[in-house]
Amino acid sequence: MKKTNAMRELDKANIKYDIVEYDVDENYLGAISVASKTGADITKVFKTLALTNDKDELFIACIPGSDELNLKKVASIVHSKKVEMLELNKLKEKTGYIRGGCSPIGIKKRHLSLIHESCLQKDFIFISAGQRGLQIKINPYDLIDFLNMKVDNLIIE
Repeated sequence: MKKTNAMRELDKANIKYDIVEYDVDENYLGAISVASKTGADITKVFKTLALTNDKDELFIACIPGSDELNLKKVASIVHSKKVEMLELNKLKEKTGYIRGGCSPIGIKKRHLSLIHESCLQKDFIFISAGQRGLQIKINPYDLIDFLNMKVDNLIIE
C-alpha cells in the first residue's frame, strides 16, 4: 500500500496508528458507508468537513459520521459571523484532497481544526487516511495534540 500524506506526517511525528482498508462505492462516499464496510461503530467514524468563513479562511471540523455539523456553533468558536461548507469544486485546490478522501492530517497548510467532544470518550477513532478506501485508526488524544485541535460540541443536538 502506498503511503498517503496523512500517514507520512504521522510516521514523521512517531504517532501510532493503524490502517483499515475498505471497498469504495463511488455512489456512497459518506461515513455511514465507511462504517458499514469496515464494521466500525459509526460513533467512532469521524468525517472531515472543510468550511470557510466570510474572509475566505479555511477551517476543518471532524464530527461523528451520523451527526450533522452546527454551523452557527462553529462560527462562534472560530469568531466569524458566518461559516459554510467549502464548495466541492474548491476542495482539492484548498486541501489537496477529494470528496470521500479528505483527512484533517496532511492538508496543504495547517488551518484551525475542530473535533467533536465525543471523541474524548473513545479509546480510538477512525479518520480518513487521505484516500478513498483507507481509514486511519488513531487515539483521539494523539490526533488532537498533533493538530492542536479545538475540542467542543460541534453538532446539532
